[in-house]
Order: sequence, then structure tokens, then C-alpha cells
Amino acid sequence: MTMTPDQAAWFETTFTRLVDNVDRALMGKREVVSLVLSAMLAEGHVLLEDAPGTGKTSLAKALAATVQGTSARIQFTPDLLPSDVTGVTIYDQASHKFEFHRGPVFASILLADEINRASPKTQSALLEVMEESRVTVDGVAHEVGRPFLVIATQNPIEQAGTYKLPEAQLDRFLIKTSIGYPDLAIAERILAGAADRNPSASLPALITTSAVADMADLAASVHAEPAVLRYIAQLAEATRTDPSTRVGVSVRGSLAMVRIAKVRAASQGRHYVVPDDVKELVAPAWTHRLVLDPEAEFSGVSAATVIARTLESIPAPQARSAA
Repeated sequence: MTMTPDQAAWFETTFTRLVDNVDRALMGKREVVSLVLSAMLAEGHVLLEDAPGTGKTSLAKALAATVQGTSARIQFTPDLLPSDVTGVTIYDQASHKFEFHRGPVFASILLADEINRASPKTQSALLEVMEESRVTVDGVAHEVGRPFLVIATQNPIEQAGTYKLPEAQLDRFLIKTSIGYPDLAIAERILAGAADRNPSASLPALITTSAVADMADLAASVHAEPAVLRYIAQLAEATRTDPSTRVGVSVRGSLAMVRIAKVRAASQGRHYVVPDDVKELVAPAWTHRLVLDPEAEFSGVSAATVIARTLESIPAPQARSAA
């Protein structure tokens, strides 16, 4: 069943209220908040590449408080074990049974801080839960529930002792973005409220986690014209045939674009996707999925360059305005 115009109007109002509420804690970063919330409603995950102290933890806590969810934070270090993330089965001598003790991954919002500091084996512990929203320990599957959002962070500086995220793991992040430093006016407001060390604690809960899951289901029903879907497929193909790339956007990346474009359309009060939704989301949804040719990268070509070139080479369709 396709979303109706009335449902789209309700979605837009609710989405705006959620963004406003989270932005009270983050201050001045509405676009980033909107992207992260869109990723959650598209049932994807977020990679934040940012300098320390820009509000990544505040974002996760504020989002969890807004949706009446739980939040957990894992500080990734070289000695972190996979069981420290997913949980472990322990024998209970009193009951003579093995009991599963849940790890921090069982939260609505999981902040995986400095994910590139953990070993590849520990990083891979997140792959199943990010893709299937469940953890398998000793052959038993444990669902993490809905909503489930991983906000992973990595610093663009201090790369000593870090492990580069493999392409297979990068491809499981729906978007990659950064919060960035606030401008001068916002910085003054932040300093004026320095006495409140946890602004997220005072945020009102606006919606329940079950309602968030309903919003995700509703967003999935947004209509996408065949012409728009063809446009996404053509853009993805263009990234794969670009002479500067070794690996372009995968089918998973194309599917991710469809999901988040539908959320963006609904957040704008539309029950249908337009090409502009795709254009606005190409950079955060696809840049991190590209693997550049070393020679092209050495000559100054970046993933953003390839994305811009792709948008120029593929004409946007004249999609119908409604289903």
C-alpha cells in the first residue's frame, strides 16, 4: 500500500518535531540531525568522520531520548573482543543452564566510538547485526529489536594504531557524514550553557520506539517512479565505469539510496520520490562506497569528484509529480 498525501503531511510534521528536539542538544546542526534521523527511519547506519569533541556522543544520546529508546556506547580499542560487543553465554551454576548475557549492541542507538581502533575481528562482530538486526552466539540468534541504529565514529587525525575499515563493512553504512565545528554564534550559545553537562537528559521524549518502527514502515511505502529507479541504477553504473574508480557503488548501495530517498520525500511532505531527493543524498550515501584507482587518487581525484562527474553525465528524468 502506497503512502497517502495525508500520511505524508503527518510524517513531515512528526519528522520536523523530532529534528527540532534533537537539535536543542546539538545546536545548529539541523542538516546532520536530519540525515541521521533519515538513516534511522530507513533502517540503516551512520558513519561519522569527525574531529574529537564535536558532539557525536550528544547526538546519539539526544536521539535516543527523543524516541524513548536506549543508548549504549562502546569505546573501541585494540584489545576489545567480539564478545565485548555482542555479549557472551555464561553457565549459571544455580540453574545448571547456559544464559546469554547481552552486550551493549542491544540498544536502540549504539555509538561505536573510534571503530577503526579495534581489530578487524572485532569490527566484523558488527557486520551481522548491522545487516540483519540480530546477533548469533553459540548458534542461537538474538534479535536486537527496532529501531536499531549504529552511529560509528572515526577520527580523520591520529591514524597511528588504527585499522582501516574494509570495503565490505563500509558498504553497510547507509550514509557517511560529519558534524563539524559550530559557527561563532552557536559556539557562544554552547559556552553560555556550559553548566549543563548533559543537555540530552532534559529533552522530552516525543515518540515511542514502536512508533518509530511504524514511521519506518510508512516511509518504505513511499512511491518511486520507474524513471527514478532507473536514474539511481544509471548513476550507480556510472560510478562503476568511471576510469578513476576500481570499485563503484554496489547493488546494496543502490538499494540504500532508494530507502533513504523515500524517507527524504516523506520528510518533505511528499508521498513520492523526485530526482532531487536522489541528488541531495548521493554524496552522503555513496561517497564512502567508492574505491579509487591509486593513480587517480594520487593525481588529486577524490570520491566527491567522481560523484560530481557522475551527476553531470547522467541527466535527471522528468518524473511524474505523483503516483
